[in-house]
Amino acid sequence: MTDFKAVQVGGEDWAHVAQACVDALNPLPEGANIGFIYVTDLLAADMTSVLTYLRQRTGIIHWVGGVGTSICGIGGEVTDIPGAAAMVASLPDQSFHVLHSFEKDITEIEDATWEWIADQKPPFGIVHGDPANPDILNLIETFAEKSGAFMVGGLTSSRNETIQVADRIMGGGLTGVLFSPEVTVATGVSQGCRAIGESHVISDALENVVVGIDGEKALDVLTRETGAKTREELQALAGRLHLALLVEGSDTGDFMVRNMVAVDPTRGWIGVGGEIVPGTRIQFVERDPITAEMDLRKMAENIKNRLDGEPKGGIYVSCVARGESMFGEAGRELAILKDVLGSFPLVGFHSAGEISNNRIYGYTGVLTLFT
Repeated sequence: MTDFKAVQVGGEDWAHVAQACVDALNPLPEGANIGFIYVTDLLAADMTSVLTYLRQRTGIIHWVGGVGTSICGIGGEVTDIPGAAAMVASLPDQSFHVLHSFEKDITEIEDATWEWIADQKPPFGIVHGDPANPDILNLIETFAEKSGAFMVGGLTSSRNETIQVADRIMGGGLTGVLFSPEVTVATGVSQGCRAIGESHVISDALENVVVGIDGEKALDVLTRETGAKTREELQALAGRLHLALLVEGSDTGDFMVRNMVAVDPTRGWIGVGGEIVPGTRIQFVERDPITAEMDLRKMAENIKNRLDGEPKGGIYVSCVARGESMFGEAGRELAILKDVLGSFPLVGFHSAGEISNNRIYGYTGVLTLFT
């Protein structure tokens, strides 16, 4: 059996927050040997002090996590004040290994990590990445392929420093924790979008600009699918209308959402938040609160049906564009998860990009449950 315990707190400063975390976590689960810690970006500069306090007062050496514009737990969200969400767990010896930061390529990874991977053959990992690193997707994909692990997690988000925790304070690259087959998990992704029209193929593109779709001007296809004929009508859809890159070979209709950042009515081009490759299959999608709530509930129910019992603990990573701005009230996402799955130890944060199945998503919620 593995034991988990979690807390989320807000306070005046890092000292109040750290002490409140420790007070709420005590008594610790017997044999607790790993912790997850997420703090609001108002505590980014104080993260070293927070981590030092947690290690000294709990005796737990291994901590992983990072910073977010908002943090969350089963009780809701904490934002715009100093806050933290912390979870501790008692896991079997040698069943996990903390991954220290690497920024350029996997040759930077320590020998001890490769030795543990060779010995334990981890099927799963939770990782945190720096959104400012232009190579972050390649780091995730390359490390996942080399290690054989299925990666979930998120890119840290902050209006200040974007720091990560991996036994110590780090930043700039990819960090996290890998788990051996002894640690069992269930995970799912909630997209929260509905499809508009049919799927298409990018026939011409230049970096992040979609020039042609199905051999036509990109904007012509967009206006036909949405029915929006004027710039004003398209602007009315701003924030709700997106381009979805369909994942080839997916049997679940998986896709990765990208912002549409501009249109050129003269050329008929569409600017997208991310590089676009000709030949990519895409679909236009729309985000709205009703669809988002239905999809989150469906994802949680799907995971619940795969469990043999109650979840022991969990990590939830949600896009910064979700939360109150999508669901209408702070904590609504977490209330939905609690309604479907019950009350259990859960921590997480709002991210600048969600990671699942070794890909970076946007506008999604990624839930991982320890079973």
